[in-house]
Amino acid sequence: MSRQGSRDTAPEVAVRRLLHARGLRFRVNVPVPGMPRRTIDIAFSKAKIAVFMDGCFWHGCPEHATSPKANAEWWRAKLDKNMARDLHTTEHLETSGWTVLRFWEHEDANAVAKIIARIKDQDQTT
Repeated sequence: MSRQGSRDTAPEVAVRRLLHARGLRFRVNVPVPGMPRRTIDIAFSKAKIAVFMDGCFWHGCPEHATSPKANAEWWRAKLDKNMARDLHTTEHLETSGWTVLRFWEHEDANAVAKIIARIKDQDQTT
C-alpha cells in the first residue's frame, strides 16, 4: 500500500490542468481544518469549495470497486473504514460551511472541470 500514489494522480492532475486553463486558481492537498491527516485534493479556500478525486478501488466506487480474494476480511474492513472516513470528512466540512464535491477517478476530466467551474462561478455571484 505504501507504493500507492495518494497525491497528484493522473485524473486529479488532468482536472487541475483544465481548471487552471479556465483561469481558476486553487490550492492542492490542503489539510482539512480540524481533522489531522486528512487533505482536500483541490481547494478553493475563500469560496470554501473542497474537491475530492476518489479512486474507485480505495473509496468503493459502485461501478468499479473490486474485493481482493486474498485476505478478503481484512480488505473489506479496510475499505469500509475508508468509505466511513470519507463520509465523516464530508459531513465535517459541510458543517463548517464548505461545499464538498466528490468525483470518481473514472469520470471524464472535462465534465468534472465544467461542474467545478460552474459551482465556483455560482459561488462568486452570490
